[in-house]
Amino acid sequence: MNIYVYSDESGVFDHLHNDYFVFGGIICFSTKERNDNARKYSHVEKVIRESGKYPEDYELKASNITNAEKGKIFRSLNNVFKFSVSIREKALNFSIFNSKRHKQRYLDYAYKLVLKKCFETLIKQGYLNPDDVDYIYVYADEHSTATDGKYELRENLLNEFKFGTFNFEWDKYFDPIFPRLKDVCLQFADSSRDTLVRAADIVANHCYHIALGNGGTVKGQRNMFSFLLPDTVVVEDGFDYFKK
Repeated sequence: MNIYVYSDESGVFDHLHNDYFVFGGIICFSTKERNDNARKYSHVEKVIRESGKYPEDYELKASNITNAEKGKIFRSLNNVFKFSVSIREKALNFSIFNSKRHKQRYLDYAYKLVLKKCFETLIKQGYLNPDDVDYIYVYADEHSTATDGKYELRENLLNEFKFGTFNFEWDKYFDPIFPRLKDVCLQFADSSRDTLVRAADIVANHCYHIALGNGGTVKGQRNMFSFLLPDTVVVEDGFDYFKK
């Protein structure tokens, strides 16, 4: 089987002027599920576009539509598995913000960690068989990450999921989650052309605004797995859709 991850970010990673930064997105567990979700999401966009009298070429991103429209779109994703990681910026070691490379490495760590926690929970619940996963396709909204940074993120994800990692400080090896995984494919996509990246944008924005009012935690969302950093507090809500 193949896993498809669509993600976006919300907020600004700048601890001097911002409290939270959020990654959010959706996960599909087959090509059929991905295509079905894309078709359903396109239908919801069509309804919003017609009721809001938006032109055909107007991108329905969270920053471009009303709160009521964002809420309607988010509710259309109730049966889709969603994830978020909220970063409490002022609780981080401020040295992380000293360079663009340090900031990117931390964001890559947070991104990798939330996906790892999602997959580990789904395996524990019996929803995922780790031996059945062939490829993981990761799609993120385009941003200013340099080419070498994109390569590094892919390598980090591949090592975490296929080869395992070694923590030199603890002198401990962590087994891979998917030992038979063939590859991780990472692509930075244009949200104007990718339906499910736009869905991820809505999820990230929704979780960001919840985090602002709840100390970074994201609770009470159906089929949502959320993670808070650097507190390492895991919040698991709404897994009824995936329980057997």
